[in-house]
Amino acid sequence: MLGMEEIPRAYFCRGSYYALQGGLKPFSRLIYPVHEPQTSGLGVHATVDLQGQVRFGPDVEWLPNEIRPGKEVDEVAYSPQQAIAYEVDTNRSKSFYSEVRRYWPQLPEGSLVADYAGVRPKLSGPGEPAADFQVARYGKLVNLFGIESPGLTSSLSLAREVVHLLGAKSS
Repeated sequence: MLGMEEIPRAYFCRGSYYALQGGLKPFSRLIYPVHEPQTSGLGVHATVDLQGQVRFGPDVEWLPNEIRPGKEVDEVAYSPQQAIAYEVDTNRSKSFYSEVRRYWPQLPEGSLVADYAGVRPKLSGPGEPAADFQVARYGKLVNLFGIESPGLTSSLSLAREVVHLLGAKSS
């Protein structure tokens, strides 16, 4: 209806995080594992919040197009039924221990607890190489497709690009 020529297909991916419990604080900085080719994420990395709490994630769990009968992922993610899209599958904890132990072999058994999950749209699907985000203008509408980290980290640059595309002056 807006005259958009092509809207890229979105693939939805849940990324879960596990928190390190027991007062352990093995890291003071972010830890990123070496990237695995042909994967759709940065790997299960360590993050540290302002209080020193360490979390590991996100993993990559591809969601089906319909997460509930007749309801696509993006419809559920922004509705009262959103809980199903954001649940952490505790059966995935074994893979978290394995991934974290690639760079921290001393991770104690039983020290991870399911924390939270997010759903991110991607422009490439399972088994495909990662695709970069896209910025497209349609009249007075600017769409930003498939932006996740590091695009979120460069949000000020993206904002300047949107201002430029719309012909406005930025400061």
